[in-house]
Amino acid sequence: MARTTLLAVLKVLMALIFAAWVSLWLIKPTQFWTREWKAAEDLARPTLFGYYGLNFSVYIFPLFTLAIIGSIYLNLKPREPIRRKGRRVLAGFSNPLVVNSLLGILSSIEIVAVFLFMLFLAWTFYVRISSDFKKLKPDKALKLNLWQLKYLRVATRFGLLAEACLAFLLLPVLRGLAVFRILGIQFEASIRYHIWLGTTMLFCATFHGVSTLFIWGVSHYIQDEMWKWQNTGRIYLAGEICLLTGLVIWITALPQIRRRQFEIFYYTHHLYMVFLLFFLFHAGDRHFYTVFPGIFLFGLDKLLRIIQSRPETCILSARVFPSKAIELILPKDPGLKYTPTSVLFLKVPSISKYQWHSFSIISSSSVDANSMSILIKSEGSWTSSLLNLIQTEQKSDADHMKCIPVAAEGPYGPASMDFLRYDSLLLVAGGIGITPFLSILQELVAAQNSGRYKFLPKIQLIFAVKKVQDICLLNSISPLIFNQPVEKCHLKVKVYVTQEEQSGVTVREALLYESSRVQTVNFDIKSSNHAITGLESPLWMAAVAGISCILFLIFLIIFNHIFIPSQEKATKGKTPSLVVDLLIICSFIAVLICIIFVPLFIRWRRLKKQNPPVFRKQGKVLEISPAEARDALEEHEIHFRRRPNFEEIFAKFPNEIGGSDIGVLVCGPEAMKESVASICQHKCGGLKAQKANFSFHSLSFAL
Repeated sequence: MARTTLLAVLKVLMALIFAAWVSLWLIKPTQFWTREWKAAEDLARPTLFGYYGLNFSVYIFPLFTLAIIGSIYLNLKPREPIRRKGRRVLAGFSNPLVVNSLLGILSSIEIVAVFLFMLFLAWTFYVRISSDFKKLKPDKALKLNLWQLKYLRVATRFGLLAEACLAFLLLPVLRGLAVFRILGIQFEASIRYHIWLGTTMLFCATFHGVSTLFIWGVSHYIQDEMWKWQNTGRIYLAGEICLLTGLVIWITALPQIRRRQFEIFYYTHHLYMVFLLFFLFHAGDRHFYTVFPGIFLFGLDKLLRIIQSRPETCILSARVFPSKAIELILPKDPGLKYTPTSVLFLKVPSISKYQWHSFSIISSSSVDANSMSILIKSEGSWTSSLLNLIQTEQKSDADHMKCIPVAAEGPYGPASMDFLRYDSLLLVAGGIGITPFLSILQELVAAQNSGRYKFLPKIQLIFAVKKVQDICLLNSISPLIFNQPVEKCHLKVKVYVTQEEQSGVTVREALLYESSRVQTVNFDIKSSNHAITGLESPLWMAAVAGISCILFLIFLIIFNHIFIPSQEKATKGKTPSLVVDLLIICSFIAVLICIIFVPLFIRWRRLKKQNPPVFRKQGKVLEISPAEARDALEEHEIHFRRRPNFEEIFAKFPNEIGGSDIGVLVCGPEAMKESVASICQHKCGGLKAQKANFSFHSLSFAL
């Protein structure tokens, strides 16, 4: 009861802080704010904190407070959700409202959020530009007439819209200090919000830059203005470098390049450091404070992730499937608990010392305390190199296969197992998209065996593959399919093989044959003394964020008093803007250098207590003969040369599986997601009450 009350209080507190932060952005463009803020800065300038302390308190502190309280909230939130009635109303907001191949699948909540954000941008632009037009006078220095001056002001205000987008840009890509996790939105799902914000930002910034250059060209001052590196005020050359860097990042992040040339996308995306640095030089410190909270949290999050991925561990065992998929078994600290559908970021230094790739965890921490498994499909250059590396080790010496060092980061997953709230689940997977569901099924089996839950959802798994050999991806849940009847395990599997034809074959027979072709590789683990320990406690992360926030303010005050003395007499015009900008950078770097000792100490203490990984060699998963497989009652279905008919599946589901509150989880190709989303949209779209309520959820297995 006390925990529930505390969680409710934290929710209200976070809502109030967020509302205050949003209100700040809404009144910021007004003349009232400009007038009052200038007066407040003048009052703060002669004090110890200075105008920079005021900017810190107003722009940075609220978002950091939100992240800290959010971490405490996630730490207190129970892992097992409480079954509640009235979920139908909430499900309507998360179900698809727009299903489009160009826009993707958008829920009502997402559409409202996008609309409000665009309304905020329109409000900011309107208030700024209407105030500018009232005070316009022809510029004799640049020889601009009235229309040219108006166009230049429009271009300038588009730069402020890009700044507003940048303030939110890095929040969706936080992992450890993830603000979006408070809303139940995972990192892999929030990536598209980062894409939307980045695209909007680059559009506004490009219009701002190109239009400014156009006006300079019309006034014949382009040669004089575009190469300027001013001592004070806007540094034009820095803005041009910032824009060009942003365009390179955006172009190489397009799906056509990202999917075919991932290395190009990965490395050019690290130019964000150049982009942010020159944005600071161009916009100045006062504008930078408005976008700095997201940058600060991202830098802190990145530092914590680097420390968490050290030291390296080793692959304990690997299974090579006929479909060129690889299951990696990695050592795990027994105390590490994670929720189903979690992802793990992996780096294999022998392939690339810098590339990290995310993969869904297919195991359950409730089933295996000492190891975790991830399933990887060999498709790109990195995954193909990993497959070749394992096969090379397998062929070298069967008795002494050396350890393959890897670095792991994560796991990252939902704070609670919300799928347990449903009466029944419809899991739809295409190919390697089966991976998130394997962890869900293993978790449900563990929950059933332990008797922790009074009610468990009934499940139907729709698995579409191109070839029969892809069925072996179900290897990890084969004991569930073979050894337990549908009535006991509450699982019914329907497999659709779209490109091959076989007659008289059951799911069990196909799975048994394909699994017999799986090759198991056990590696030498003597050199591996460390297991994956996972992220630090959210409370520790909250403490680190709080200490970092205070340290930044202290360093900012110290550096400003050392390098910009006599604040009472000095004005911004007399102090080079580059010096003020560099003080922010130095304060930020000083914080990271000082704060690194806190997570390093926490990490050292955890590793000191950790025992060496214990792991038994993996044998064959299936212990059943072909005769037993044929004799077993076949409750599952397999269809050849046929794609899933989702209209038919949805129509039969309430009668076959039952339940009125049904969770629909989809992971696979975009076309499959859109087909399922369209049906969920149709089922929940009418005003007439439906017998069964379908709640749509899309899972991503590739970023």
